[in-house]
Amino acid sequence: MNERRIMWGVKGALAASLLVGLVFPDIPGVAGKGWPERCLGYPLSALVVPILWRLNSRRRSRNGDHARPYPHLADALLVTPFLLDLLGNLVNLFDTVSWFDDALHFTNWIFLVRALVLLVAPAVLEQWTLILLGSGMGALAIVLWEALEWVIQDMGTTGLQLTYDDTIGDLVLSTSGGVLGAAIAARLRSRRT
Repeated sequence: MNERRIMWGVKGALAASLLVGLVFPDIPGVAGKGWPERCLGYPLSALVVPILWRLNSRRRSRNGDHARPYPHLADALLVTPFLLDLLGNLVNLFDTVSWFDDALHFTNWIFLVRALVLLVAPAVLEQWTLILLGSGMGALAIVLWEALEWVIQDMGTTGLQLTYDDTIGDLVLSTSGGVLGAAIAARLRSRRT
């Protein structure tokens, strides 16, 4: 299966998952979990890569450089964590499987940081630099994520059940997954080049 089809499959599944939660708001994994806020924020993940690629293409064109091919895989990898979060809610895994949230934080940051490393890799020369840069971006992303969860809960969403222990665990697991994702992406890039 080619990278373009994977990207469109992931984006289509994201849209379908959001729609299911809107049509069936009383599903146990959806009720009280800030689904309307997710419907506003999660689609933005599907727009990040196209916007960045377009801006970069315009800049390269003005400088007389050739445009780089569209990064379909990076786009799919960036949207995947949001899709997995939605699917976990739709089938109520967050409330029924005690370790699911922890596993998802670790796994999602592997996908997220791999996407980020793929996006910056053409501009970065050294493998160790990619790993450090990807790890730092992943750590910053989880801090922002946890801050957004806190804001959403503070707005009155009742189903998130955020605690200090949960937040610290999410920070550690996501950062660890991010380091692994950066290392995998940097290693795969060095094999290709």
